[in-house]
Amino acid sequence: MTTHPVRQIIEDCDRAISAGDFDAVMEYYTEDAALVIKPGMIARGKADIRKAFGLISDYFQGQLQVTQGDMQVIEGGGDVLVIMESRLKFPGPQGEPVEINRRATYVFRKEPDGRWLCS
Repeated sequence: MTTHPVRQIIEDCDRAISAGDFDAVMEYYTEDAALVIKPGMIARGKADIRKAFGLISDYFQGQLQVTQGDMQVIEGGGDVLVIMESRLKFPGPQGEPVEINRRATYVFRKEPDGRWLCS
């Protein structure tokens, strides 16, 4: 069974987020993308999303580590829906390691040049 290319994109982006390389992450977003930071707080457009990643990193003292758990990739009509578990590691208030799992949902669309971009 072949792995969907979006899976590799998400893995690459999570590594880039963990490394603080947000410019690399932005290569995989559409210009008109939206990112839900938390319910009621949405970053719209690449510039705001890039800024949000920097603020999130600052909040976690530049030590946020992101990996993937279970991932479902569902393709149809030139779009991909990804429903997955994101595993987050970061320092707690006293410096102790904290690990949490979150449900993440992404929508990717296939661009005319064949690239998959997160919208």
